[in-house]
Amino acid sequence: MRTAFGQEFDVPEGYLNTASIGIPPADAGAAVAAAVAGWRAGAGSPGDFDEPVARARAGFADLVGVAAERVAIGPAASALVGLVAAAVPDGTRVLAAEGEFTSVTWPFAAQAGRGVTVTEVDLADVGARAGEFDLVAVSVVQSADGRVVDLDALRAARDGGTRVLLDATQSLGWLDVDVSWADAVVAAGYKWLLSPRGVAWMAVRPDLPTHANAAGWYAGADPWTAIYGLPMDLATDARGLDTSPAWYCQAGAAVALPWLAGLDRAAVHAHCAGLADTVRAGLGMEPAGSAIVAVRRPDAAERLAAAGVVSANRAGAARLAFHLYNTEADAARALDALT
Repeated sequence: MRTAFGQEFDVPEGYLNTASIGIPPADAGAAVAAAVAGWRAGAGSPGDFDEPVARARAGFADLVGVAAERVAIGPAASALVGLVAAAVPDGTRVLAAEGEFTSVTWPFAAQAGRGVTVTEVDLADVGARAGEFDLVAVSVVQSADGRVVDLDALRAARDGGTRVLLDATQSLGWLDVDVSWADAVVAAGYKWLLSPRGVAWMAVRPDLPTHANAAGWYAGADPWTAIYGLPMDLATDARGLDTSPAWYCQAGAAVALPWLAGLDRAAVHAHCAGLADTVRAGLGMEPAGSAIVAVRRPDAAERLAAAGVVSANRAGAARLAFHLYNTEADAARALDALT
């Protein structure tokens, strides 16, 4: 058991795979276990989960820097991005990064029948090209290699009229940046937000067109009176985009997200990126200020696995990811394996 930033984590030595699956704080895991135990014993009631859903929503809002009324809940990032993609006008021109995670690009590519086009450019060119397009859809931090998009350039493009949708799945929870200005900020919970898989959130600006094409009872102005019949009475804020919550997943998120939101973001960023840059320096790479390191060396994945380092293979590289529960010993183990 490790202690980090005031929480305990049952994380093994050499676990450097948060970019795939985050390890929850012990309290968050216990909350999920208690919720499942109540389910097994027939002691749970649907209304019991309204409070955890609200707490997780508020935690996400605090992490992004917006009001909770601007946050919608969903099961995965692509499902929430799809609510935006379904509402863009016919012929919308979308800009994306080459090799972008498909949960960001495919919801827009699926609108090709309406004349929606998606143009891919190198990540380094996204900021400079943004003003040529109607909407930019891009990850703040690239999943495959940890590169960070030029947020200042995107913010300037937005001031010029380009809509900006950011996927913060690989950044929110460790990266100390302001994304509250974006038209939409989406993130899945099961990586850096240390929540169970099955929960995601999206912060949307009130003037961003969206399409509630997955509307159900939980999107109602009063969900508990919106269970049967018509007419449809959607909530007038972002809750009108909600899908029915994954209760047991939300129980864990209700612990993890408010805790993350209360941390010193700069200290978390310095810790995570500092460990990653230690590995970069040991491998002769330039510092990047990112918590994700892509190692493109022969047999890197095999060497890491043999040393007990848990990593991932992405885009032809061994991917290492350092979160707040990782230590200098984890970085040293990875370097020993690779050098």
